[in-house]
Order: sequence, then structure tokens, then C-alpha cells
Amino acid sequence: MLFESFTAGGCRSYLLGCESSCAAVLIDPELSLIDHYRGHVLQHGLTVRYVVDTHTHADHFSASRQLGQIFGAHVVMHRLSAAPYADMRLDDGDMLIAGSLKLTAMHTPGHTRDSMCLVMEDRVFTGDTLLIGGTGRTDLPTGDPHQLHESLFDKLLRLSGDLRVYPAHDYKGRDHSTIAEEIAANPRLQMAERDAFVAMMRDLDLAAPTHLTEALRTNMSGGKTVAQLLSEAAAKVPFMSMAELSTRLGSNSGDLIVIDLREKDAYDAGHIATARHLPRGQMELRVNTELPDPTIRIVTCCELGKISTLAAATLRELGYMRATALDGGVAAWRQAGHAMEATKG
Repeated sequence: MLFESFTAGGCRSYLLGCESSCAAVLIDPELSLIDHYRGHVLQHGLTVRYVVDTHTHADHFSASRQLGQIFGAHVVMHRLSAAPYADMRLDDGDMLIAGSLKLTAMHTPGHTRDSMCLVMEDRVFTGDTLLIGGTGRTDLPTGDPHQLHESLFDKLLRLSGDLRVYPAHDYKGRDHSTIAEEIAANPRLQMAERDAFVAMMRDLDLAAPTHLTEALRTNMSGGKTVAQLLSEAAAKVPFMSMAELSTRLGSNSGDLIVIDLREKDAYDAGHIATARHLPRGQMELRVNTELPDPTIRIVTCCELGKISTLAAATLRELGYMRATALDGGVAAWRQAGHAMEATKG
């Protein structure tokens, strides 16, 4: 079996390939590693049959939907997953077969209600149900410490002690463990009595994941992350450098309009000379009166250059085909020492 693990921060994902058939399974892929997965698949001549999420992730962005489209593979989740883009939903005991690879789903709710582990002959992919030296938390949406106790002590830990454990997270650079090692040394598993385990999990008082809302929103719906929106917008528009804009403003070009998208207080405190104020929240509603000539050249600007990129892409979609965005934004313009002017009260 071909086997490759990938790490992004503390997130871990796995690529399994059948050497005889070249069929492959990808488990818990992370959005920032899409090109890495593609490279390994191409390098080994694999055909990805299944892209599997062991649960609805709340702390990072799944790449399952995108990779399913890229590879023409089935996106697989447990049947209780809310994700509308899952092509195949598994019940407890269902098996995935890809060439000589056989992975059996074990429903292990607790971290989330749709959590499952994938059991093979010599290893188990435990998602966030069982970690090396820990377990998944139970205080996030659909988590339940009672269910996690049952999933661990009545199901997962009854598997062969020799099975290697490959979790979806590890923050200490560890590759894998075994069921026996976790039973012996995992601090949370020493609380085998249900009430004590539940009390321990409820008293953990963990900080919420950084991207909790955005991760749940995108992983549950197939929606886009803010980074994806910015990346797609940046691919659709050209940019103008600060030096180029400074030169053009100095030549009093009549074929150029600078649009400042910030709120009024920020605009009044200091803006690029000649820039018109058009708040981003009003742009679509006022664009026809503020920009009556769709052939005019437009440079959008905001404080950091992100909102202006989205706005320039929107303007192009609206028919202003010469819309561009200022590279760096007003903050970089100010820091570079270019001229600013304030609104006179």
C-alpha cells in the first residue's frame, strides 16, 4: 500500500493508494494543501476514488468538495453529516473498497454527531474521536461527552491493541500511536468511569477554534471562505501600483477615477487626493449615478487592499471593464509617504 501523511499546522490528512490498481483514498484533506495532494496523486499515477471527511471539521477548512471535483471522486461522509455536497453517506459498518484497500466505517459520535473512524486491517483513522494522548473536545456544536465515552470505551478501544492510530490532529509532530499505547498512557482514557469522564470533558474550558464560525459555515454548506473569495477576486482584476497611481495623479489624468471605499470618518480623516468617497456597502446601489461612464478607468482603494479587490471584481462584473484595485491600500500609500488630504469641515 502506498501511504502518505500531510500536515498543515496541527491538521493531519492521509493519502492511501493500492499499488496494483492505483486506486486511492484521501482522508480529511485540508484546503491549503490542495496542490500538495494533486502533486502526490500525479507523481504516483493514482486515481482517487474517494475523498473522505471523518466528521464536520470546526477548526479548519475541508478540501473535500474541491478535490472531489478535481479528481472526479466521490465525497464521503457519515450519513448524519449536514454537508450537501457529500456524494456518499456511510452507516456504521459500511465498507469502502478501492482496489485492495478496504476501510470500514465505525460511527463514533461525541466530538460531533457525524464523527466516524475508518478501520483497516492494521490501522485506524480516528478523526478527532481519539488523538495521540488526548481525545476530541465535546463542547462544539453537536458534541456530547456521554456519546464520546460510549464511542471510545464501548467501540473504538475494543479494537485490537496493535492497530496503529492515525488522528486528524497532532500538534507535537507525532506520526502515529497504537490502541494499546493510548489505553495505557492517554490521560483522558484513564477516566474510564462514565460520570468521571463526562465531568472531565465538561471542565476542560477550552478556547474556541480561531475559525470556528467560518469553518462550520463552509464545511457544512460547501460555501466559500473569505480567503477563497479574495483569491478568486484577485484573479479577475489587475492592480495598480502606488508609484503608477502617484504618477498618473500628478499628470492630472482626466481618464482616471479613484474610488475610496472606506467609511466616512476614515475618508474625512485622510484620503488620496481627488479620490471620491463611495462606501463599499452602497457601491452597487449608487454605481450608476456615481460612475455614469462605464468606459472610464477606475482605481478602487480601501485601508488594506482587500475590500478594494472584491469591489474591483464586482465592478468588472457590472460592466466597468477598466476597474483596477490599488496594490496595498491606503495604509501602504500613507506609509510610503504619498500625499493625503483631509476633508475640510
